[in-house]
This record gives sequence, structure tokens and C-alpha cells, in this order.
Amino acid sequence: MQILENKRYREMLCRLHIEFPHWGRLDGKTVLLSGASGMIGSFLMDAIMLRNQQAETPCRIIALGRSRKTAEERFPLWMGQPDFAFLAHDICNPLPPLPWEPDYFIHAASTTHPRAYASEPVNTILANILGTRNLLESAAQSAGSRFLLLSSVEVYGENRGDTDYFREDYCGYLDCNTLRAGYPEGKRVSEALCQAYRQQHGTESVVLRLPRCYGPTMRMSDSKAIAQFIKKAAAGEEIVLKSEGNQLYSYVHAADAVLGILWALLCGEDGQAYNLGGPASDLTLRQLAELAAGCAGTKVVFDLPDELERKGYSTATRALMDGSRLQALGWHANYTIQQGIPETVEILREVYQVSK
Repeated sequence: MQILENKRYREMLCRLHIEFPHWGRLDGKTVLLSGASGMIGSFLMDAIMLRNQQAETPCRIIALGRSRKTAEERFPLWMGQPDFAFLAHDICNPLPPLPWEPDYFIHAASTTHPRAYASEPVNTILANILGTRNLLESAAQSAGSRFLLLSSVEVYGENRGDTDYFREDYCGYLDCNTLRAGYPEGKRVSEALCQAYRQQHGTESVVLRLPRCYGPTMRMSDSKAIAQFIKKAAAGEEIVLKSEGNQLYSYVHAADAVLGILWALLCGEDGQAYNLGGPASDLTLRQLAELAAGCAGTKVVFDLPDELERKGYSTATRALMDGSRLQALGWHANYTIQQGIPETVEILREVYQVSK
């Protein structure tokens, strides 16, 4: 089953259309989206394209991704639509000629899971730094355009023990002389590039820092802990926890992440960074594993990671995000993790026809 054929997923998309009051600002505009086949990018694209079916002046999307085959498999409904163009492109290279001049640039292309951090460390860094530079170069040449960078909670590093929640001006410890540092350091430099282009070229930019994300558009190859828990739960298997599970993190549903993107992109202040987070989805890794096990009707078991996987793990033990700045714009989370995880499990079972 294609995910767009899933009733629950379509209802999520329709809810986005209701929850965000400023969709009209996208009418007749062009959005360039990198990472279009990823968990967040694909959710956003489905939301825009589905709304286009009712819009008088549709929003055009230029979708960038490394694999045309992957895009054709994921977006058969959108390929060939007059308001949609897919470009197979490695974001580490300068952009090719574009079919339309973008009004908005959204950089969502990034390696986002531990095995890839360890097995593709160079691409992890370059997709962030060079990808951001290449998109900002194009934005600088598009008069009146606006750039949104999807950044990460990982820019804060390790909590120094002096705060419960990270605000946007917090900076914790980060050991840059490690393989794992490529991802957070890449995001830090990308944010700095946004400020540099604002100063030197007058390019409007906004940064949205995401916590750990989950949702029905996650890739089945994703090796993040939450993705592994969800996949195991969908298959009715025991949930494997590869630590004591005391790490305390913020999480967000992909639908709420897309809602945050829309608020930051269309309503955020130029040059500002925004955290996306709400306390209703803050919990320990062990609590998360137990929640997934409850969905599966199984139990949590403990197992040590292999060497490659261990190298890609974050060392942060407490990473909670203060989302009050984004909430002041109008954003709020619609999904608690206690609601979102079971629904995600059920959708994946239906889409991938997984039997418990």
C-alpha cells in the first residue's frame, strides 16, 4: 500500500490544513525543498500537494533528492503534476538550472541516523555545510526569497547541568575531535552560514531546531532508537534497548514538525532560531521503549550495540527543548508521544502489511 492511500495518514494531512491558518501565503509561490524523500520532507510535500488540489493558485514545489527511483516509488501521485518538479541532485554540488524561481528554500536534506553517521561521516558533514551553502547561494540570487534551515537539538551539545530545558541561546559541551561530532558540528556551521549570508547578501533566513522525530513517513532503514522501537513494535517483536535507557529527550511527531516548519518559514523573524518542542513528549529512552513494547504486546530486552552502531550514537544524556519562542508565533503540538507512537505503529502495519 502507498502511504497516501492510508486513511489515517490522509487524516493527518487534512488536520494540518485545518491547524495552520496561513496556507494562503503559499498560494502562487514556489518552494524548493531539499531532502524531499526524507521523513519530514515527504510529509511536508504531501501536505502541500494535497492542499494544491483545492487551491485556486497552487504552490509549486521543486523537490530535490539523490534518487529519482526512490522519488518515483514514494510520490507516484505527484510525479508529472504541473505544479511539481523533481530533480535528482546531490545537494553537495551547486544547484542545476531550476524550472521556476523559488520564493522559499527549505533545506531538509541531511543524514539523520546513527549508522549513516558512522558509515558516511564525510557526507554527513558535507550535506549540511555544502548543501546549506549551495542553497543559500541560490537564495541570494532569488530576489525577495526566504531560506529555512532544519537544524537539530544536537547543536546544544551535552547539558552542562545548569538548565532543565535548552533555550535558543544555550551552548553545551561538544567534543569536536570525534567521528560522531560531524553531525552537530555540521549543523552549527550551517546555522552560522545563514547569518553570514544575511549579513553579506541580505538573504532572509530562519533556523528551526528539531528534537528527535518520528512518524509514519520514517524510512524503514532508519537506525535511530525511536525508529527501531517503532519497527519492532509494528512487527510485534521484543523492543531492544541498547543502554540502561536513562537518557531524557524531547520528541516530536512528524506532523507537528511540518506544522513548525510552516510557522517558522512564513511567520518567523528573519535571522531568528526557533526550538520545536513541548513537554508532553519528553520522556526517557526506557519509557519510550516500554511504550513501544506496550503497542507490540511484548517486553523490553537489553542488548549492547555493535561497534559501527555505537560510533554513531549521541553521548547526550539530557536534551530537552524549550519551545516557547515558536509557541509565541502560534505553533503548538497536536500529538503527545503516548498518542503518536501507537498510531504510527498502526499505520506502518497497514502500509507495509506487517503481521504481529
